[in-house]
Amino acid sequence: MNQYYKDRDDAAIQLLDTLPLERIRAEKWKIIAVSPGGLKIASKIAFRAGVGLNMLFSEAICAPLNSDCELGRVSETEEIVVHEELVDAFDIQSDYIYGEAHRKHEEKILSSIYQFRKGIQFPNLKDEHVLLIDEGCESGLKLMTGIKTAMNMDAKAVFVAIPVAPKSVAQALNQLVDESYVVHEVNDYVKTYCYYKDFEDISDNEIEEILERFE
Repeated sequence: MNQYYKDRDDAAIQLLDTLPLERIRAEKWKIIAVSPGGLKIASKIAFRAGVGLNMLFSEAICAPLNSDCELGRVSETEEIVVHEELVDAFDIQSDYIYGEAHRKHEEKILSSIYQFRKGIQFPNLKDEHVLLIDEGCESGLKLMTGIKTAMNMDAKAVFVAIPVAPKSVAQALNQLVDESYVVHEVNDYVKTYCYYKDFEDISDNEIEEILERFE
């Protein structure tokens, strides 16, 4: 298996080579990270492009008897994306999905908004060019949640950028957005951390420091 990146800084450098920086500057794209690791990568790109950066908080909706099985996600704007095949396979009722989404929003997402954004709500993306960034993806649910959020806010254009992704997910995401930027598309994808030599957790302090720099 290839370790494509030394660390997230290396991933940001390689991702930058694929992005239209002049266009990002000229059109003042809004860069939105969809995970803590994605935030670290996005911060390098936003700094180079000289544009704003924010983070969309979301939480997984997991199967009733398996906390490792992600059935969907709910965003801080209460958009819900569901993995339909898994929900059907486990015969999960919609009441469970919406109940868990509400619980995760109240118990976890609101706490994150107050901790990392001092209670300030997610910015309006109406008529904006939005670039969603993650460090990688297995299912693509975080990015799909970001895409749905941006589209429902009437963003003018939505883009995604990922250092590494499953080929099938990259192709699916590409169908949903105006353009996607994926450095490595992998046929037999394992876990995102496998493609990084150094994949340390991002601390709460790091998240706070990055978001404060772009206030």
